[in-house]
This record gives sequence, structure tokens and C-alpha cells, in this order.
Amino acid sequence: MPAGGPCSLFLASVLLLRACAQSFGQTRFICTSVPVDMDMCTSSLPSGGTAEELQTTVLQLRETVLQQKEAIMNHKETIRELTTKLGRCESQSLPEAGPSESKTGGGSSRKQPGSSKNTMGDLSRAPAAETLSQLGQTLQSLKTRLENLEQFSRINSSGQTSHLRDVLQNKIDDLEKQVLSRVNSLEEGKLTKNESEERSKIESTLTSLHQRISDLEKGQKDSRPADRFQLTFPLRTNYMYAKVKKSLPEMYAFSVAMWIKSSASPGVGTPFSYAVPGQANELVLIEWGNNPMEILINDKVAKLPFVINDGKWHHICITWTTRDGVWEAYQDGTQGGHGENLAPYHPIKPQGVLVLGQEQDTLGGGFDATQAFVGELAHFNIWDRKLSPGEIYNLATCSTKAPAGNVIAWAETNIDIYGGATKWTFEACRQLN
Repeated sequence: MPAGGPCSLFLASVLLLRACAQSFGQTRFICTSVPVDMDMCTSSLPSGGTAEELQTTVLQLRETVLQQKEAIMNHKETIRELTTKLGRCESQSLPEAGPSESKTGGGSSRKQPGSSKNTMGDLSRAPAAETLSQLGQTLQSLKTRLENLEQFSRINSSGQTSHLRDVLQNKIDDLEKQVLSRVNSLEEGKLTKNESEERSKIESTLTSLHQRISDLEKGQKDSRPADRFQLTFPLRTNYMYAKVKKSLPEMYAFSVAMWIKSSASPGVGTPFSYAVPGQANELVLIEWGNNPMEILINDKVAKLPFVINDGKWHHICITWTTRDGVWEAYQDGTQGGHGENLAPYHPIKPQGVLVLGQEQDTLGGGFDATQAFVGELAHFNIWDRKLSPGEIYNLATCSTKAPAGNVIAWAETNIDIYGGATKWTFEACRQLN
């Protein structure tokens, strides 16, 4: 050690202690050895490596701040892009909501008349532009029904029918003006706080109009047999469906057949579902998303070979027996698939709810719009036995020997419709495609 080393070390310690004493008042003096080449500021720290650690921490914090700043800039850029895209979407959606006569599809956000329960869920949160578009689509659906009634009235002239048609047409014109006015308000940014009340008034008027058209359509029933009708489900919603008034008995075998027409994609939806207490998927026919059509029995699944979403009428039939769970699938009178071990030795339970057009997640409800059937359906029959290939062929070819369902027979008096589903005259094999 150099000769001046101890003196320098002692002097440095005294200076350091005096500085500490000035800062903290009364203190205890602790002598600490400080090397000549060491910074006195760092000598007061508990350990020699702490300064480096602090410096490293500062650098890390500085790097973190820079990264967060960069992330914020990226988020701002993303927000700007999303805002631009949203503006383009809004500018495209507004013109479509006005001219209702150009809309033929999509969903409606209102409860149609006749439903005995609310299975819609929360549909009141749709954006204003989307709601107006849906109202326009509903108006188009009503106009189509009026056109059919006009055609019917030309064949069966009636003064009362003509008067009602004129009144209903005027109502539709008034509603179109209201929708157009709402579109103009959207474009000018003049929406009021009473938007929900205004929409409620329009929907209330539509409900009344829908009911009057339904009453007018009932006049067609007298001119057709009870089984010559079809159900139409034009929109993919969670409130449009039909309900079979009669439940199913306990069955150890069954055959279910129907005429069906759809061009929906992806998936035609759920032509029918049967739910019982404790099991919502007791018996379901469904084609959901890009999956093939499936038959579910007690939540057990079999994939079916049907290809029916070509916009043409097809006759389909499925048979099943509880013994070994053997099933067969027929399309247009020809067997296209078969299998076994589908819910073997499980009888179909009684006292359930049979719904056409929706898949049930709860008994008689819990509908999901993504699983709704879109299309037309007719001659839905159920038997408590396995039909023979000859009987199925007779059904598909409209033979006079075709049997009617002994459990569920297709008749207007057996079906209630809800939410805007409609009944139209249908004669199998005469209206095919």
C-alpha cells in the first residue's frame, strides 16, 4: 500500500461521515474503509454490486418505456385502420337499409305474433342501421305474402279480400316511409334518444300488420285439403318456428319422413328437434355449419349421406330400431346410407316437445339462430315402426298407396306456427323444382 494510503482513507471516511451527519442530524459514526480509487458515493451502499444492479435496472426500465411507447403507436395505427374500416362498413350498410324492396334475406329483430313464450334472447342491442335493414327485410316478406294473396284473390274474387289487400298495402307504404325517414336521420346524424321507442312503434305496427295478413291467408284454407300445405322459414332467426301440438309416445322403433327444400349455406339448419325433460337432444335432425347432416338420438350421433341444399325439393326418410341401434337413410326414395349402434336399446322417451325449424337447448326453447332451419318443409310424418323400402318409395313418388304417419300425421290442425313462419299450399310431386 502507498505511504499516503491510510491518511487518504481516513480523510475520505471523515468527509463522508460529516456529509451524512449534516443530512441526518444526530447519527452514530461508523468507520468504513474506502479504497483510494473508489467513488465515495457508492461506498455508502450496502454491497459492492448494488450500483451495477441499479444501473441495469434503470436501463431495463428505459427499454420497457420505449417498448410501451412503440406499442402505443402501433395501437393508435390499428385504431385508425379499424375506424376507417368501420366507416366504410357504415357507409355501405346505410343505403341498404332504406329501399326495403331490394332486400330478400337476413334476420329480423322483432318478436312475431302468436308466440306463447319469449325465446328470442336479447335482440334489442342491434345497431340502428342493422335494425333498419332487418325491418326492410320484414317489409319485403310481407309484400311477398301480399302478392300471393293478390294472385289468390284474382282467382277467387272477393270484395272484402280486395278491400283488406288495399288497406294492408297502404300500411306497408306508410311503414316504408318511416323506415326511409329513419335512414335519412342516420345519414344526417340526427338520431334521438327515443330511438328505441320509435323502433318499438314501428315493430308494433308490423306485428299488427303481420297478424292481419295471417288472418287474410286463413281464407285459403277452405280451398285445400288439410295435408296439402308447406311451412316456409325464410330467415335464420331464433324465434321463427313451428310446434307440433302432439307429443311422441315411447317408441322402440320409428320412421320419420318429409319433403324438404333449401339452399341455405353453410348448413340448412335444424328441420326438427324433439326434447324431453332432462334431454334436449332426444331426437334431432340437424345440418350445422360445414358438417354433414346428422341424426341425434339421446345425444348419440350418426352422420347421414343427404345432399339437399341445392334449392330443389327432396324427399328424405330415416328409419331406426332400438335393437342394435340399426338405422337407414333414404333420399328421393333410394337408400343412401345405413349403420348400427346408434343409441342401442334406448327407447324414445314420451312427453316431450316436437319443434320444426329450431334446435332446442331447453325443453321447448333455448333456440340458437345459427342452428335454425332456412327453407321449406312439408309432409312431415312419423311412424312408430320401420317402414319398408317399398313404402318409402311410395312416399317419395307420391303414390296413392303412400301411408300417413300413425304417430304424427301432416295436417294443418296439428301445427302451430310462430315468429313469422308461414303456411302455403303445397302438392307433392306437382310443385317439384
